[in-house]
Amino acid sequence: MHTPTLVIGIDTGGTYTDAVLVNLKTKDVLAWAKEPTTTHNPALAIKKTLAAILDKSHINPGSIDLVIVSTTLATNALVENQGAEVGLLVIGHDQRLDVPVTDFRYIPGGHKARRIESEPLGMDYLVQAIRAMQDHVDTYAICAMLAFDDPSHELVAAKAIELLDPKPVFSSHQASTRPGFRERATTAVLNARLLPVMQNFLTSISQTMMELGLSCPVGIARGDCRVMSLDQAVRNSSSTVASGPAATAVFGASIAQGQTTVVVDVGGTTSDITLICDGQPVIREDGMVVGSWSTHVRAVEMRTVGLGGDSLISVEHGNLSIGPARVLPMSQVHAQVVKNDDLQTLANPVLWLGPGLDSQCLALAPGQDPGTDPLLLQLAKDGPSTPQALRLTLGVAESTLNKSIARLQGAHKIITCGFTPTDALHVLGKLTLGDVQLAHKSALILGQLLGLEAVDFCQQILLQAQDILAMTLLTALGDQELGPVLTRALQQKKWTSLLDITIRLKPQIIGIGAAAPYLLPDVADKLGTKVLFPEYYQVGNALGAAYMDIKMINHNQDNHHAL
Repeated sequence: MHTPTLVIGIDTGGTYTDAVLVNLKTKDVLAWAKEPTTTHNPALAIKKTLAAILDKSHINPGSIDLVIVSTTLATNALVENQGAEVGLLVIGHDQRLDVPVTDFRYIPGGHKARRIESEPLGMDYLVQAIRAMQDHVDTYAICAMLAFDDPSHELVAAKAIELLDPKPVFSSHQASTRPGFRERATTAVLNARLLPVMQNFLTSISQTMMELGLSCPVGIARGDCRVMSLDQAVRNSSSTVASGPAATAVFGASIAQGQTTVVVDVGGTTSDITLICDGQPVIREDGMVVGSWSTHVRAVEMRTVGLGGDSLISVEHGNLSIGPARVLPMSQVHAQVVKNDDLQTLANPVLWLGPGLDSQCLALAPGQDPGTDPLLLQLAKDGPSTPQALRLTLGVAESTLNKSIARLQGAHKIITCGFTPTDALHVLGKLTLGDVQLAHKSALILGQLLGLEAVDFCQQILLQAQDILAMTLLTALGDQELGPVLTRALQQKKWTSLLDITIRLKPQIIGIGAAAPYLLPDVADKLGTKVLFPEYYQVGNALGAAYMDIKMINHNQDNHHAL
């Protein structure tokens, strides 16, 4: 497989899973499909979209040359605190490291420059550390001083784990060949943490393809706009953290035709901004930042804001806020919560105007057994409820309840519902994908808190969302061109009586995502530029995945055949 012709691109977003079938030689899109993402099992939505495009195109599955998947799985796992419990072994470095691990131990050893051993590897310390961690970790990460130059101590430590506690191990030299101890350690930890998540995901994809008769190779989109094999994805899961924005950038580059432009993907959970310079995605060679952790993961230059079609709208103390929490839109409740009495409860004004003026509601996910969990049992008994009502009923502290809610959300055992920009678009007559009445009733209740009618309330939501996107664009480009200090100065609403400064974006905006046409035209006007919505912008990321650089997967397969 060197020059594929028929390629399927898939993008699994937080809200929708998209797929396109494209002929790379002619650049013709033969079919595309969009399905709601099944967060508890992403492979289910992937199977639906694959089946849909095969049915629409009437193409024999055996004729497909390659499937490329762009996934938010790694990103969502980190945000939702999922993945393996990691034990980190730090060799030859005795300073505290702020990394996302369950446990970590310091081990004597490490190297100096020119592969000179600082001190022998402390085998007794190593054995004691493994014994101490083995009962409460799922995977191990290892990072030794100067291992990118001489990985021998990491290799010995990995062998010791194999003999004493045979669990998955990831060493820093496997993912990074550059100095920077903290960044190498974080990269190793992220890979170890994502190992089981990625293994389960890739296994389910392989099973799905077999069921549909697809026997072609599968590639996973990396954050640096290249494609790797399934085996590589398991060994280097952190490379997929920016998979979605990379697909955004590749699609934008295919439209830019050598020009400099800004691509904005308005998704359900977030909006991602990527820059195209002279027709090429900008790659961050020094490594991306994941949350508060710097890594050595090569990825596109991007900016993400917690604003999307499914962002939670809150009204508190007379102020309207959007996101970053993601919820199920009220207009979509009918598709997820099946009992009629549940629908009536969700539409009850008491939920919105009750104690604490909660702006969200929790419901037991369909098919979930509550078991012995008090929160799940309460939802099963009395139906959907707000967090404030649950606190009063269960008699627990707010912090305790919030931790339980986060845990159950991460396990997809509960559904969190609320009013969102998607609902606002339903009320304004711009979308008709769900229950308009339920969206309108919710808008009436929340709008009253601001003294606004439902339509005025929803227009206010869109205006605020546009302001957030405009400011994010200005910050992203300003930080790169001018630095953060001057950028903050340019963001001031008012200057002085003597100065009036107006900012205009030189590049054109390329919009991606189903909600993009409802937000980006006014954003472009605010910034003095224009926005383009290319053909297939609704599934732009899936098309970007299909267009990605497959040299890496080709190289990997050539080596495999040579063996």
